[in-house]
Amino acid sequence: MGKNKRSIYILVFSNFLICLGIGLVIPVTPFIKNEFHYTTSDMGVMTSLFAFAQFIASPIVGKLSDRVGRKPVIAIGLFIYMISEFIFAMAISLPIFNLSRIIGGISAAMVIPTSMALAADLTDLKNRAKVIGWLSAAFSGGLILGPGLGGMLANIDYKTPFWVAGVMGLISAIFTQVFLKEDNKTRELEKEEQLREQKKGISSIRAILTAPMVMLFAMILVASFGLQGFESIYSIYVNQVFNFGLGTIALVLTLNGIISLILQVTAFNWIIVKIGEMNLISWCFLLSAICVFWITQAHSKIEVIVATLIIFSAFDLLRPAITTLLTKSSESNQGLINGMNMSLTSIGNIIGPLMSGALMDWNTHYPYIVAAIILAISYLFTLVVKRFPIIPKKA
Repeated sequence: MGKNKRSIYILVFSNFLICLGIGLVIPVTPFIKNEFHYTTSDMGVMTSLFAFAQFIASPIVGKLSDRVGRKPVIAIGLFIYMISEFIFAMAISLPIFNLSRIIGGISAAMVIPTSMALAADLTDLKNRAKVIGWLSAAFSGGLILGPGLGGMLANIDYKTPFWVAGVMGLISAIFTQVFLKEDNKTRELEKEEQLREQKKGISSIRAILTAPMVMLFAMILVASFGLQGFESIYSIYVNQVFNFGLGTIALVLTLNGIISLILQVTAFNWIIVKIGEMNLISWCFLLSAICVFWITQAHSKIEVIVATLIIFSAFDLLRPAITTLLTKSSESNQGLINGMNMSLTSIGNIIGPLMSGALMDWNTHYPYIVAAIILAISYLFTLVVKRFPIIPKKA
């Protein structure tokens, strides 16, 4: 990692800044809803448009970054993020708000998977889990600190956080463009690998769609439903079923944020070294399935809090573990692979909340029972995937 250390730190900082900007706007959305008298469905569509744009753009952008390089894609993505936030700050009608979210989803597709791909380019297999853990911690840290800062800025004006988020996007774009360096040697190796594939008549997409990779992608797709099925309605569920107030919910999420940072920065790489990515993924799915079902049967708030912290901790280790495994699965097409990962995850971000909301109208516990079943199926997927070599033997 040596000579690329500065670039990795810049990448971590830029991603922290962009996620801080995303986090800033979280506490402000209810004010937008009330100010313009929008329905909950309107806000749901607005959120889904972000995820839908991210879903469509991720594999396209991933392939583009394999061809033109990571740095320009990340820098342009950060600049587009700035534009989306400024549009949102100036919007006074629903179509403009929706346009802003679509542009924001495209920017997320450009920044997040490309950052992961660049992290893979800049590291060897030995250090990759550590760096992916740092990036995941940067994402988590920004999203944890953002809402609190956004709440304070909203005291000035409820749109102030969007202006500040846009400025952060601009700063990140400039910082990335000026200081971030790519690993040209890795880029040349990728180009040579792609040329060899083209001579063989194999497209980049076909090259990564091996049997074990297809199963891994299927696992990501199934898991995304379960993860979002749990996360999207958590606050509503614990409020309705266990009478959690805003203070209790905030405490749980804050504790989770602290635990998440500790796990991703200090423990993630150690766990990967000890048991490997696939075993960690398997354990995370199993623990989360058990604890989601436990919540449906719980009789006290303490039980719910303990189960919740275990679930969120499992999720916070699961995501970087899947990303690390994917980046190790191929020496080329890192942008496409991470784009596919983001795209499949976005499907969960689109459909998971809609699924849970509809199920909750039937029965309060149905969403979590279904989420537990889906997570259990994901665990069974890992038992199958373990039988196939995901990481090339020479790695």
